[in-house]
Amino acid sequence: MEGSANERLDFGKMGYGCKHYRRRCQIRAPCCNEIYPCRHCHNEATSMLSNPSDRHELVRYDVKQVVCSVCDTEQPVARVCTNCGVSMGEYFCDICKFYDDDTTKEQFHCNDCGICRIGGRDKFYHCKKCGSCYSNGLRDNHLCVENSMRHHCPICYEFLFDSLKDTTVMKCGHTMHCECYNEMMKRDKYCCPICSKSVIDMSKTWKRIDEEIEATVMPEDYRCKKVWILCNDCNDTTEVYFHIIGQKCNHCNSYNTRTIAPPVLPQ
Repeated sequence: MEGSANERLDFGKMGYGCKHYRRRCQIRAPCCNEIYPCRHCHNEATSMLSNPSDRHELVRYDVKQVVCSVCDTEQPVARVCTNCGVSMGEYFCDICKFYDDDTTKEQFHCNDCGICRIGGRDKFYHCKKCGSCYSNGLRDNHLCVENSMRHHCPICYEFLFDSLKDTTVMKCGHTMHCECYNEMMKRDKYCCPICSKSVIDMSKTWKRIDEEIEATVMPEDYRCKKVWILCNDCNDTTEVYFHIIGQKCNHCNSYNTRTIAPPVLPQ
């Protein structure tokens, strides 16, 4: 009997679901009373509605009813189907109303985040200042920015906190999708889109610019021209000689600078 019960629980495992999750149930969206394979399928469908006022997103915690994909029985949220006895998700979270048969993702629920994460509980920790779970390698090894994960990716503008894509923390502490970061690097963009600080070591590039400036003599009318600059890397302001190639920060030697208006002296 025990063997038969286990076989029943596992019936159809990994055989149902959508492009987002393998699961043996669908959800009834309480916001529009429609049935969808998962909340991401719902959000994708409603975001394409012709009337902007009809577009909306499903709140995961509000789901009350699910439909078993094996026997089509609609029932309250639970792990096991009340009619056919199959497990509707090998991983099940009653808080998030979340089901997934693919447990190789090592799903876990983070109470501080309030949502389920993937990757294994022992491999992540919750950074309270940043407001999200990070890999253990970032513990005491990143610059914290308050609630940095509760913002949109500065490249694709998808909300980062519950995104299915991998994210990365830049030197400045701001976050973005890994694939967006890699694409930015391919396009030779090495500044954070949010704060403009350099995200990689640019010392070799600054040295090359030094050599270019030394080899490029400015016209006589511009040789003594000075401008005020703000350094994006160290936030220092200073007056330097103008050059068409770039203006170097006297404080940190960075060329990641911008010209600004002269400071207003007190009267």
